[in-house]
Amino acid sequence: MVWRVNFYNDLELAVTALNRPRIAILGRFADGSTATRSSAVVSARALVESVWNAGGEPVTLLPTNDTDWDTRLRGFSAVLMPGGGDLNPELYGQSPESDELYGIDPLQDAADLSLTQWAIANKVPFLAICRGFQLVNVAFGGTLVQHMQNDHRHVVHNLNLDADSDRLGVGSGVLESSCYHHQAIDRLGEGLRVIARADEGHVEALAIDNGAWAYAVQWHPEDNAAENVQQAGLFAKFVEQAKNAPLI
Repeated sequence: MVWRVNFYNDLELAVTALNRPRIAILGRFADGSTATRSSAVVSARALVESVWNAGGEPVTLLPTNDTDWDTRLRGFSAVLMPGGGDLNPELYGQSPESDELYGIDPLQDAADLSLTQWAIANKVPFLAICRGFQLVNVAFGGTLVQHMQNDHRHVVHNLNLDADSDRLGVGSGVLESSCYHHQAIDRLGEGLRVIARADEGHVEALAIDNGAWAYAVQWHPEDNAAENVQQAGLFAKFVEQAKNAPLI
């Protein structure tokens, strides 16, 4: 009978979540990889391993025009918006002005924005990284510097967290961070709270005060989470929040 099938499905989802909460990671379109013969939808290995090592079950989702997230994310506990290519500047009211722009994909942009807005509106535990960080700013009406004069590709530097370091799980207010980005926040999105900056003043972390655990970071915590206790702590805190959250 249908009700019995649904009951056991719900029970299975609940038991699974107690062990490893399912973390939705929206996949990235890639031209190819060593494991495929053609284009691919991928998640960075270091990223999914960081979630797994923290006790979560990372699941890569296909970006599509189907944005019925209530249905697609049934049984999940949290959303992680990863890094990737650049956003189309038209999303923040500008024309493309830099030859350094790369990886722009309308479907990726639309899916990312839709899931980000849904997760924040529904107060789901949420972590955004690099492109995801920039996406959050744009979703709240902010703009981006299309290309920084001194970009942060392959840069490791210390960041000073102004606030929320304990809530982020990183402990100390000084954080060694691995960066790979050539864009930065220009105008801050309305309602976002800056909690970290680089030495030159660029925003590096945002708090989304929506009543849930929701943060965005410009750096890549997955790059050194395997050996850096603070970066591993960020993933641990995120997964802890997912474990304590009700299933979607």
